[in-house]
Amino acid sequence: MDGIVFFRTEQERRIVAFYRERLDAETWLDQDGCTILRVGGFKFGFCGRETTDDCGIVTVYVADRNRVDTLYDRLDDCARDPPEENDQYDIYQFFAEDPDGRTVEVQTFLHPLPD
Repeated sequence: MDGIVFFRTEQERRIVAFYRERLDAETWLDQDGCTILRVGGFKFGFCGRETTDDCGIVTVYVADRNRVDTLYDRLDDCARDPPEENDQYDIYQFFAEDPDGRTVEVQTFLHPLPD
């Protein structure tokens, strides 16, 4: 089973450009008024509407700390703090905000993941 998370946005083009340019998301499907992006196996869409959903967290996880650091360098102007280890979840992470004010998390797991 696969899934897609959708968000309403008042600025679809700007949000799509942000995720494509800053987080290397690919356009998976461009529909009339909705764009579905893909980062690895994670699919999420933004639909142009009169209101914006800015709740929740868009979390992408990457292969290693170096990739987290690289993405932090791209997002440092909208990041809350530099990357750090989170001992509770055994991850290395940082948080940023997209142009809608939605929280974006970039992380890597510090231990092997189950298959």
